Amino acid sequence: MTDIAPDWTALRARFPLLADHGFINSCSYGLMSTDVEAAWLRYIADRNRHGSRWEAWVGQYEALRADFAALLGASPAELAITASASAGINSVASALRFDQGRDGIVITDLEFPTNAQIWFAQAARGARVAQVGATGNASMLERLDEAIDARTRIVAITHVCYRNGERLDVAAIARMAKAKGALVLVDGFQAIGTMPIDMRDIDCDFYVGGTLKYLLGTAGIAFLYARAATTAGLQPTATGWFAQENTHAMDHTAHRPAPDARRFEAGTPPVPNIYAAAAGLNIVAKVGLHNIAQRISRLTARIAEQAHWLGIPMATPDDPARRGAMVALRSHDAQAMVTALHAADIVTSSRDGNLRLSPHFYNEESDIDKAFEVISRHRALML
Repeated sequence: MTDIAPDWTALRARFPLLADHGFINSCSYGLMSTDVEAAWLRYIADRNRHGSRWEAWVGQYEALRADFAALLGASPAELAITASASAGINSVASALRFDQGRDGIVITDLEFPTNAQIWFAQAARGARVAQVGATGNASMLERLDEAIDARTRIVAITHVCYRNGERLDVAAIARMAKAKGALVLVDGFQAIGTMPIDMRDIDCDFYVGGTLKYLLGTAGIAFLYARAATTAGLQPTATGWFAQENTHAMDHTAHRPAPDARRFEAGTPPVPNIYAAAAGLNIVAKVGLHNIAQRISRLTARIAEQAHWLGIPMATPDDPARRGAMVALRSHDAQAMVTALHAADIVTSSRDGNLRLSPHFYNEESDIDKAFEVISRHRALML
């Protein structure tokens, strides 16, 4: 953590769209910076000059693995680079057996479709899926405690819900699940890049995320953290040549998986996306996750204050400790409000009947205030 506050104005200037647009939609796709644009151009220049540079590209690939590991407080050997969170979760699912009294999968009703659909698909392999939600006076933690039992193979939970911005206490859930002998997978796509995250604190078995949102990279590249003690006993059947112990052996006679998290990888990596992902991660690292978390906290507090002042109910918990970087406002026509904001050059999104406002460090309070000027004029869409 640095003692020097970042120059937020200079950082904001590195995101050209903000010159004439309001953008409060990082939960959908983070803004492209001049750094990432330059990275794309470097890739094009490399292709035009060299044609193919596989040795150099693999070196960049491994450097990116180390960057992901540093972000999570993990070892590079515990990181697999994947094309998406779906690819990582599918690889994990393919490695699990639903027998010997462990045929249960527990998920919540807060999951992104990927982290539900993949697990429901395992029913064809003998799995029983239980989906739970907080009801009445029972909290999500209490409902999960009821659902997880001696037959549970894995618990798959979101860190921050994409629909309403609720932040789960994933460390407490992981402790509870592991005490009952279950594996734990966390979908961190809506959390990574918004706050410091350390795998040693969460102590989950798997954690997936990607670079297209708060890590400021692009779609088409993601990661899977696979805890070393867990990885040793699992053999994914969804695989490829980059998952092999010796990728360069080009051995078509057998499957010899890597001894570490690379066994969860698949085929040829998306080389152009490596350039973009590294550039985005570099910005996040230089700004610092503690600084980013503090700034996002101030901005989301501003959203909550404005919503309360207008009498607009939030779908996101009031408690700052229970919300992520996105605040969801209840609406009876959220898409119409998104359209009204878009007409004023303010980019937002909606899910589940909620208007989603998701600032990043490149935002400032004036972005929030301008959005609420529009929301106030169309207040009838919210109430």
